[in-house]
Amino acid sequence: MSVRKTLGRFASGVTVVTTARGTTGEVHGMTANAFTSVSLDPPLVLISVSTSAKMDRRIEETGRYGISVLSGEQKPLSLHFAGAAHEPDLVDFVWRDDLPLLDGALAHLTCSVRASYPAGDHTLHIGEIDGLWHRDGDPLVFFSGELRSLVSSR
Repeated sequence: MSVRKTLGRFASGVTVVTTARGTTGEVHGMTANAFTSVSLDPPLVLISVSTSAKMDRRIEETGRYGISVLSGEQKPLSLHFAGAAHEPDLVDFVWRDDLPLLDGALAHLTCSVRASYPAGDHTLHIGEIDGLWHRDGDPLVFFSGELRSLVSSR
């Protein structure tokens, strides 16, 4: 049994992590499902980023990152930022707190890095939440190696 297949049985939301060098600088983003809340007071979240990913270096350089929690309709954006599809025409950013975030996402968080820890082949970046916004809708989830739309029973 593989670690990937076993841990894939845990359903998670899908996010796109973004950062930029200034408000007119180069934007970089990546799909991530390794995201979690850490603390409410102070408000902290954690993302886990491969040490071989460009995003790891970019977060170290900028000291900030944004999180866009994707809606069920945003599967193509998830694939784009995962490198599985090339669809830059679908990407529409909104800027909040000088960070790019994906328009139409269910939630946006802007974060400043408070600590980073090496963890095997990844870096755990703990960010303090500077700003947050949300809207209603159904999320995109990752389960058993597949992206799926989760429809609520409201």
